[in-house]
Amino acid sequence: MRVFEIHQAFGLDNLRLTERSEPTLGPGQVLVRMNAVSLNYRDLLMVRGMYNPRQPLPLIPCSDGVGTVVGLGKGVRRVKEGDRVAALFAQGWISGEPSHEKLRTSLGGPLDGTLTELMVLDAEGVVPVPEHLTDEEAATLPCAALTAWSALVTQGEVRAGDTVLIQGTGGVSIFALQFALQMGARTIVTSSSDQKLQRARELGAHEVLNYRTEPEWGKKALELTEGRGVDHVVEVGGAGTLEQSLKAVRFGGALSVIGVLSGVSSPLNILPILMKNVRLQGILVGHREGFEAMNRAISVSRLRPIVDRSFPFEDTPQAFEFLASGGHFGKICLRL
Repeated sequence: MRVFEIHQAFGLDNLRLTERSEPTLGPGQVLVRMNAVSLNYRDLLMVRGMYNPRQPLPLIPCSDGVGTVVGLGKGVRRVKEGDRVAALFAQGWISGEPSHEKLRTSLGGPLDGTLTELMVLDAEGVVPVPEHLTDEEAATLPCAALTAWSALVTQGEVRAGDTVLIQGTGGVSIFALQFALQMGARTIVTSSSDQKLQRARELGAHEVLNYRTEPEWGKKALELTEGRGVDHVVEVGGAGTLEQSLKAVRFGGALSVIGVLSGVSSPLNILPILMKNVRLQGILVGHREGFEAMNRAISVSRLRPIVDRSFPFEDTPQAFEFLASGGHFGKICLRL
């Protein structure tokens, strides 16, 4: 079978299309023929050796994908042959709190990931996907969609009438916009691109802020909420944007810290966290129970994920380069 793997050293130049033997199916496992894969920023960091420089190689990268069940191991009852399923990001995280042991089962590092024609997965680590979605759309759910769902629903408990500030227009951010709108929340989206902000408005964003022309966007968010502040911030920038997020959030509000696009360390005045009674919540994707709840909501609402561009499997390196450019709106996918 064909796979893409990081071969002997990290770097996009070392992401190679190669052949591996077909995997062997064991008890309690399912054989999945992959139909589509979606890319996350974590995948890019992993390929570059910036996520875990000590990750053993070779490694098949990527955690997100959808495929068709083509084989069942002994004792499997959760799914049947012909079912279309997505793989859990952390194969062992079914419910409850995360743990070191559960997260050691993450696909695309430390375990081999989804950039392969065939995968053997634990039957407990796959989830049937909504029928109305295309393969590419369904492939975006395991990380980007579930992270946004965990931030706003499982952990954030956003309610109708709340105001949610969403940073950026990448995969997690666009899902956060869609979910927040479904829940009846008011949304404010930030970006450095007026074109992307216009597209966010077309999706339903109530307010938009260009952080290049409005560097004090935290104060502007306060103005847009008549001085009260936003109830929830979807924080994907990381260290470089926390200061503005803390200016934007209301007393007793919440920041869901998801990404590190602007860096992982920076001088930070923690006084606003204390004085405003802010809840700072790290979000690391989510568990299977959350995935299944999210899929039910997507099925009922007929929500359609936003896929910016799909590449053929053979063009995986070019897809990663497009991800690195930051030019996408929504998700980038690969077709197998």
